Amino acid sequence: MKDTMILKDGTTIELEAGASLGAIQVSESDRSAMLRTWEKLTEENLAEIQIQNGSGLTVGTYRDLVLVSETSVVSTGGAVTTTYSLRGKTEVEKRLDNVEAGQAIQDGAIADLGEVSSLLAEQIEGGEV
Repeated sequence: MKDTMILKDGTTIELEAGASLGAIQVSESDRSAMLRTWEKLTEENLAEIQIQNGSGLTVGTYRDLVLVSETSVVSTGGAVTTTYSLRGKTEVEKRLDNVEAGQAIQDGAIADLGEVSSLLAEQIEGGEV
């Protein structure tokens, strides 16, 4: 059995021998299969991955990864071998994620406050208050 990478959403991807985070190699039967795998390597799915060996033992758990690049080679039979380069997010990238999450919460609170203010203004104009 091959080593596998398990994404956050539970997707299991078979790895070629000798893979490392900077050079994860995956063989697919054709370009369509390669694209389906590539599309799974989203920020959300790379938030946590596990690498398991051929015996099913977890040999590594990684969090907050980023897909840096991919390089594919197509064989004459149409099979595609792709090398995905992953790395951990930097501290600056992690802080930016936290700022963006906080901003989204603030934006929601401001929108809620705007709605309440509009309702109060309508009630005052209508003499309901």
